[in-house]
Amino acid sequence: MTPRLEVKPIDTQSSFRTQAYHALKQAITSVNIYAHPHEIRLDERQLSQDLGVSRTPIREAMTLLEQEGFVKTLPRRGIFVVRKTKREIIEMIEVWAALESLAARLITLHAADEEIATLRHLFDEFQGRHPSEGHLDEYSDANIRFHQLIIKLSGNQCIADMTENLFIHVRAIRQMTISQDNRAERSIVDHMKSIEALEARDTELAEKLTRQHTLDLAAHVDTHCDFLS
Repeated sequence: MTPRLEVKPIDTQSSFRTQAYHALKQAITSVNIYAHPHEIRLDERQLSQDLGVSRTPIREAMTLLEQEGFVKTLPRRGIFVVRKTKREIIEMIEVWAALESLAARLITLHAADEEIATLRHLFDEFQGRHPSEGHLDEYSDANIRFHQLIIKLSGNQCIADMTENLFIHVRAIRQMTISQDNRAERSIVDHMKSIEALEARDTELAEKLTRQHTLDLAAHVDTHCDFLS
């Protein structure tokens, strides 16, 4: 079955274009675009029905999303959610590693102890047992939240903005690979070491561990993700 986005009707009290843009962007960033071999085609008529608006704001929203690199127009085929090549994904993960390691550095310098503690609490339910023991989906979600929270706790809006458009692809690849090659077990060990370094305000170690953890994902994709073009 060809995949489609799940969208909710928009609030008709505000700009249709703005609401359509946010609704579509939310749907695109929530879907795992690499979980199936088929590209996700955006059907204007179906989206118009799902959102409860005419096609005009849908087209305007798609234009904005195409400018941001979320969708692409293929002549005589339609508009599709962008899928990256294997090389592009590796490069995006490498950029994420650099930005996230900088975020870790900033956390050690500026974040409150209570904020850093929230990182550890993400994994409370996995203490003393392996994530793969019937809880892989839950751990995958916690893993994604961990990386989002590292960016947020940096307090640097520029880092947040720069990672926003990377997130859809990096998140999808993390979800796809978390069950491979014991990555879940190794991931939680890496996270705990990074959290300990953050709690100790060990700036250089926190930066190093955070960067290496994500670079290990890039190496894994390079070696194991042949399903990517």
